[in-house]
Amino acid sequence: MTFANVGRLGTKPGTRQQLIEILTRTSGEMADHGCLLYEVGLNDEDPDAVFVSELWESAEAHAASLELDSVRAAIAEARPLLSGDMGGYRFDVVGSPLRRLAADRATATRGH
Repeated sequence: MTFANVGRLGTKPGTRQQLIEILTRTSGEMADHGCLLYEVGLNDEDPDAVFVSELWESAEAHAASLELDSVRAAIAEARPLLSGDMGGYRFDVVGSPLRRLAADRATATRGH
């Protein structure tokens, strides 16, 4: 079952852009280990925060990714930029109208 991890990472004042640069580095390794989506965002109303939305093939794939050398190095690099003010949600995804739409479109394209 697809696993979602959506969170808010509080940053120390003036370090948000540095954290964004770390979190948005290209990582084929994450995709190879079950990451389906990894989106980093910001909200100008919360200038000392970065928001991350992740979709993984499973909760186990997400947990295993935390053992990858590249992920561990990124966490170590990011840790000094964080304020400790964090929050978020983890949940199993039960469905999406967009996935069904994409599948229907793919089937229709193959049929023509």
